[in-house]
Amino acid sequence: MPDASRAFNPAMRLPSLPLSTLLVSLTWTARAELRVPAIFGDHMVLQQKQANPVWGWDTPGTEVTVKFAGQTKSAKAGPDGKWTVKLDPAPANAEPATLSIQGSSMRQFQDVLVGEVWICSGQSNMGFTLSGTWDAELDKAQARHPRLRLITVPRVGTQEPQDDFKGAWQPCTPENAGAFSAVGYHFGRMLHQMLDVPVGLINNAWGGSACEAWVSRDVLEKDGRFGEMMARWRQTEQSFTQEGFDKQMEAHKSKAAAWLKERQQALKSGARFTKAAPRAPQNPMTGQHRPGNLYAGVLHPTIGYGIKGAIWYQGETNAARAHEYGHLFPLMIQHWRSEWKQGDFPFYWVQLADYLAEKPEPGDSSWAELRESQTKTQNAVKNGGQAVIIDLGEANDIHPKNKRDVAERLARIALARDYGVDIRWRSPEFKSAEFQGGKAVVTLDTFGSSLRTVDVSEVKGFALCGEDRKWVWAGAKLLGKDKVEVSAKGVPNPVAVRYAWADNPVCNLFSVEGLPVTPFRSDDFPMITAPAAQ
Repeated sequence: MPDASRAFNPAMRLPSLPLSTLLVSLTWTARAELRVPAIFGDHMVLQQKQANPVWGWDTPGTEVTVKFAGQTKSAKAGPDGKWTVKLDPAPANAEPATLSIQGSSMRQFQDVLVGEVWICSGQSNMGFTLSGTWDAELDKAQARHPRLRLITVPRVGTQEPQDDFKGAWQPCTPENAGAFSAVGYHFGRMLHQMLDVPVGLINNAWGGSACEAWVSRDVLEKDGRFGEMMARWRQTEQSFTQEGFDKQMEAHKSKAAAWLKERQQALKSGARFTKAAPRAPQNPMTGQHRPGNLYAGVLHPTIGYGIKGAIWYQGETNAARAHEYGHLFPLMIQHWRSEWKQGDFPFYWVQLADYLAEKPEPGDSSWAELRESQTKTQNAVKNGGQAVIIDLGEANDIHPKNKRDVAERLARIALARDYGVDIRWRSPEFKSAEFQGGKAVVTLDTFGSSLRTVDVSEVKGFALCGEDRKWVWAGAKLLGKDKVEVSAKGVPNPVAVRYAWADNPVCNLFSVEGLPVTPFRSDDFPMITAPAAQ
């Protein structure tokens, strides 16, 4: 008779293997099927001319074979079930092909193309949909681009790195283009039409997101430059309770119900109702501000997928910390590149637009300082580029609706730098200033172009100050293709000059191609967003 004490008990084997390894193994044995993340699917675009990783999960030890366009690649699923193969580089191809994966089960992805793949990331101005733009009706009606493919990553804020998401690639149609990023769509459309190759766009933007949310938590914790920010967040995390947040939500529901009742009564009586709806509280633990949340929840599931580069539109949320952004933004770019393991892939961003009320007097501006931090990032990272849009904003709307011009300025950078198109792409930038005879002579780097004004002949947007650092609006005139003479009554001996240095500056200096001069300052006076001296 068998000894009952020696009957099989799974727990008796636990000491022989790490618990995590055993649990993963048991999980995959139970599933016994192939799993592939949503970034791979029907209608996807693979990046041309580079080796592209394909990965997924299967029962540990399973041989997995991937076939595509005459290639056959194999790998074994590891102890955690993960397997990865790399496809050989392939040229652009608009002919639909099948990518098949054979493991413990079979997956086949149809209508796969090879072309150019770009990440479209940032906050709400990148997430702003095509349906919300000025030309939405025309743009959506024309959005018949079967070789332009779109996929959107859902908003998940978490500290735990996610391996997958819910989403699917779709060919661009008038029916689905409206829900996609407007900047992303117009950028991809222009590349697609100019290069005549398939284009894939991955949209993962999240409105209101902070730059630090897109960086891995451990990277920020190890960098002393962000100690104060991380200390604030640790305090927030320690004081947060779900019970307290639930009470906030209940209070919000009461306020929202009262607002709705008030609105209905006003509409019933025919009265005009302009009171804004109360905003719901945000859970800081799962939101788009917490350091590392979007890296783990939104970016991580796509890291490693073959891309050409990334376009980025963010900064509004960090404007009050513009000095810090000067370190944080380059770090984020370098961090993404390190994680992707594709080298210094192109990373192009949009400088903040003009916004808020026009101020009667010149002076300091946190938004101007954020723009400066963005501009300096061009020298801090390789293969970076900036689209200046200081002329495209709206004073009363943080989300300007002209996204086509924004996207086309980004596309100029990519077309010139990555695809060999002979086109000027860089806005004129400050080079030097000489102060003599009560005037400042500013030299701009026009990158082979020349300067012109728009709207009126008079140059607008300059300010001067003397040793007292009191800023005064200045008159200015062009001196040839790259110089501007600046002077102001009341500033007989200027020591510094600024251009377009305001939240919403009045300025009109452009290159002949229509690219606005980049806002600048010649001084190095302390930034108003710099940390207070200890």
